[in-house]
Amino acid sequence: MDKILSFYKNKRIFITGHTGFKGSWLCKMLANAEAIVTGYSLEPPTNPSLFGIAEIEKDVTSIIGDIRDYECLKKAFDEAQPEIVLHLAAQPIVRDSYKDPRYTYETNVMGTVNILECVRNSTCVKSFLNVTTDKVYKNKEWEWGYRENEELDGFDPYSNSKSCSELVTHSYKQSFFADGSVPISTARAGNVIGGGDFANDRIIPDCVRAAIAKEDIIVRNPHSTRPFQHVLEPLYAYLMIAAKQYEDISFADYYNVGPDEVDCFKTGALVDLFTDKWGEGIKWINKYDGGPHEANFLKLDCSKLKNTFGWKPKWNLDKAIEKTVEWSKCYISGGNIRDCMDKQIAEFLGE
Repeated sequence: MDKILSFYKNKRIFITGHTGFKGSWLCKMLANAEAIVTGYSLEPPTNPSLFGIAEIEKDVTSIIGDIRDYECLKKAFDEAQPEIVLHLAAQPIVRDSYKDPRYTYETNVMGTVNILECVRNSTCVKSFLNVTTDKVYKNKEWEWGYRENEELDGFDPYSNSKSCSELVTHSYKQSFFADGSVPISTARAGNVIGGGDFANDRIIPDCVRAAIAKEDIIVRNPHSTRPFQHVLEPLYAYLMIAAKQYEDISFADYYNVGPDEVDCFKTGALVDLFTDKWGEGIKWINKYDGGPHEANFLKLDCSKLKNTFGWKPKWNLDKAIEKTVEWSKCYISGGNIRDCMDKQIAEFLGE
């Protein structure tokens, strides 16, 4: 087995947000590595959901609860006695953050405070990672990648709440863990794609839904540039950071996690790649719907992660789209989703 994944055998892991798209893939990776996983999250955010389809509940101790509910969270946390905490729970959709900013801030800011309080009031934790987003940076629409020392100031309520989550983590690290008792890091990841994402207002799920319905794909902002990567890329990086800092606290830091520059695609070019992989004559149309502000240009500089750990992306965007289509076609044909995920994880780790 991969060296990073083998580290997790018999380790007690606590994941917030385990019922989401990324959380479900992460649970599958850790279950395959024979980790002891407890997940704490709301019910899956979509119907259908990867969590349900892939029967992730078989692999983990699943606790349904609200990250805003400290007492409920602490009870689950104390029962799990985790060595490693991976904080993924969030309200993750930009457009939803305009519709309900209060809920977005409560979840993304106070949720972070609550999980850090659990860590602060425990003696079992040896590694903590807060997963934020590439959108934490003050977006200046420039053409080079943001580095970890750039100004944090997301524009919309989602991005801004994740900037706040970063700052909360920094404060806790300095205020309560300066003695080195718990290594604390954040990971700022770019846009992820992969099989099993059923979210609204995400380009690849929109593509898959349109392809299944044999309708034209609606692209509302084809000229925006984003750092797209397969979901397994950041998840592997999160596990790597959490494992390395567990063994050596000097690795605890703030890290960008994104694709190489060649895979920072305009949305229209990404959809071109999807239609080519899917086949069946599907096509897309440009239909801007006058929605709220979203950044046009966003790119990460991941030199720090590469230089610190010798990390590099395994799958380029072409492969990422290919694997997303492979999963989606397995799903719509009634194939074995767990086997498909296991096969893709094994292939990724073997690269």
